[in-house]
Amino acid sequence: MTENKPVKIYLYTRFERLWHWFQALVIVILIITGLEIHGTYSFIGFQTAVRIHNYLGLSWLTLFAFFVFWLFTTGEWRQYIPTTRKLFLVIRYYAWDIFQGKPHPVQKSAHAKHNPLQRLAYLGISAMLLPVQMVTGLLYYLYNDLQGLISLPILAGIHTLVALFLLNFLIIHLYMITTGHSVLGHIAGMITGWEEVFETAEIEDWETKAVRKS
Repeated sequence: MTENKPVKIYLYTRFERLWHWFQALVIVILIITGLEIHGTYSFIGFQTAVRIHNYLGLSWLTLFAFFVFWLFTTGEWRQYIPTTRKLFLVIRYYAWDIFQGKPHPVQKSAHAKHNPLQRLAYLGISAMLLPVQMVTGLLYYLYNDLQGLISLPILAGIHTLVALFLLNFLIIHLYMITTGHSVLGHIAGMITGWEEVFETAEIEDWETKAVRKS
């Protein structure tokens, strides 16, 4: 793949950026308050942690519904369609090629913001982990009204397990955002909406095939 000059393209809308940062903040606070509720440490007190956790959880659930509505009304759901095209090249890139200074095998474009590995990860999180976490959290919140219908230990176990998966993803995500053309390149893109990519023939080819498949 031959690289030309880097160019900046507008990738992320204002709504996407606001949702990204809001969700990141909510997940971090939910994890912090959740750990205090479980007795891992004491900082703001059990009752305060419960109130914050419940309020943010219900707010997250409500806004997530708006996010799903936005995805389908704008057609952005196509960005999450999984594909195996160049998947193993991307895996090899993060496992080996990136340390050799080689270019990313898949450049971003307006029609393909996520590489094949990101598509699988974001789809799994958005379509599986987050719904499970929100549903179990809601059932946990309504437990006093549903006693006898659900098992609290099982419910708590699933909710905690998914929270650990989300924490694991957050740690990996924090590392991955430093793997752009510069350490803060991806962060800048999620703040301004503009991200720098290398202008190559692969961009046009990847974008064209992504549009055709959608």
